[in-house]
Amino acid sequence: MIFSEIKAHLSKFRVGIAGAGGLGSNCAIALARCGVGTLVISDFDVIEARNLNRQYYFSDQVGLLKTIALKENIARINPGISVIIHQEKLDSINITEVFSGCNIIVEAFDSSDMKEMLIETVQLKMPGTPVIVGSGMAGWGKTGDLSCRRIDDSLYICGDEKSEVSDMLPAIAPRVGIVANMQANLVIEILMNIN
Repeated sequence: MIFSEIKAHLSKFRVGIAGAGGLGSNCAIALARCGVGTLVISDFDVIEARNLNRQYYFSDQVGLLKTIALKENIARINPGISVIIHQEKLDSINITEVFSGCNIIVEAFDSSDMKEMLIETVQLKMPGTPVIVGSGMAGWGKTGDLSCRRIDDSLYICGDEKSEVSDMLPAIAPRVGIVANMQANLVIEILMNIN
């Protein structure tokens, strides 16, 4: 299948991204470059200079809402993509409304409590909707430890599933980018198998 055919197929789908930091911003950019038709991105935070080492933003965007800046960046890459943004903190009540109609949801939170809440809410209230989680990307090197694993019919985890971010083991661009692109690659794999 040639790229124009892949892009035409992907243009039919809607992907939700919960969080627009290191994982979410990089995953969104990869999906936009491939031609996924609609991205629904939710985040309530602003861009901080200290996070530019791993997030797909620019120094002149510091202080902007992540969702607004990411929508602008996507438009510069692929203006044909529809980007729907929400500036609200996700919870078990609003997740179903924010991500209504999404074929897949990418989890891109920092907090394990938020990850758990998203997974439980989607599995309970949106059964069958695949969720692709990022877990374990701190530090550098050890690329071979990063993988994607299917947990059940609708839950996948990308990362090494063990490395915790700390002052001495920060999240930096290479491993965060690899995991974000693994998530995007898995989204495309799943969508390409839908007729």
